[in-house]
Amino acid sequence: MPVSSPEGVWEPEGARDEETTADAWRTGDVIRIGIIGIGFMGYTHFEGARGLQGARVAAIATRDPKKLAGDWTSIQGNFGPPGGHVDVSELKRYSDYRDLLADPEIDLVDICLPTDQHFQVVMDSIRAGKATLVEKPISVSQSEAEQMVAAASSAGVPLMVAHVLPFFPEFRFAADAVRSGAYGAVRAAHFKRVICRPNWSSDMSDFRKLGGWGIDLHIHDNHFIAHAFGRPVSVFSTGLLQDGFVNHVHTSYVYKNGPAVTCVSGGIAASGLQFAHGYEIYFENATLLFEAGTIGGEWVVSRPLTVITNDGKVEKPELAGGTSWCAAFTSELQTAVDAVQRKGEAGPLQGDVALSALQMCWAEAQSIGNGQLVTL
Repeated sequence: MPVSSPEGVWEPEGARDEETTADAWRTGDVIRIGIIGIGFMGYTHFEGARGLQGARVAAIATRDPKKLAGDWTSIQGNFGPPGGHVDVSELKRYSDYRDLLADPEIDLVDICLPTDQHFQVVMDSIRAGKATLVEKPISVSQSEAEQMVAAASSAGVPLMVAHVLPFFPEFRFAADAVRSGAYGAVRAAHFKRVICRPNWSSDMSDFRKLGGWGIDLHIHDNHFIAHAFGRPVSVFSTGLLQDGFVNHVHTSYVYKNGPAVTCVSGGIAASGLQFAHGYEIYFENATLLFEAGTIGGEWVVSRPLTVITNDGKVEKPELAGGTSWCAAFTSELQTAVDAVQRKGEAGPLQGDVALSALQMCWAEAQSIGNGQLVTL
């Protein structure tokens, strides 16, 4: 299974079952998941969990009585279908998340609450001795993130953060190509991730609670860039700050004797461009291209993953993974489940890795503010 190195690079390694001092998350044949928070991400995780092996959703917690009863029609996001009516008859249902944490039959707690609620609920979950998965970002606050990672380490329970980008087939292919050297060394790379101002969730209406789009959105890029290329030495960023938060950013990532890596990300696109992401990666022997997004309410793949080699060949590789809209989330959740079952590490989901990505976001804000290169 993939494990994280101290530098934040994920390297393939043989199966590694590590014992833990925690006995509160002993595993059985099936990992029972409790989801806290049934908004768009809670719904996405719920749907993604349908494809899991060795695990199932056993409980949900939400303060919304309609959602507890299975009416999820108010849920919508910037990809995938809107929520509908869900059969919750076989689920335990809690209006207070603390009752879910107290349930001895829950093995893995999946926290899908708004970012500003992560800290308290994660700390409560750790104190309850529960293996914990929390949606990204781990927090807006570096101090809170550090406390969560330290508390999990001290308690000996897994803390994982649901950074899903490495599990999308196009991005998994790119990371594998970088690490394997299949096309030679990387010379340069550019990434893009942009959205319009969100109007699909009241929880996203105040960008301050989210850390601006420089954290809520762009942390995906920082996490993946560290995943694929390693943690940069420093960053230099230009962009737009509002109340100290980044709402749009252009960043150059500085590597010692490494590739030239850049990224543009933010939340200032026109309303018809709900979401777009993609990359260009230039290897010694090939160029990788990919671009897709939601434009005018429709998912558009402007450029399927394309490999262009120096001999002039143009290929569109067949990608592993399911075709469901939430297939990447199934892969992400499966990695978390496997880590709990095997009592091992969770690769890109490791809590300390999420902390590192958050630190990169704040370094970018500092660079925009002072116009200088910021060392990590």
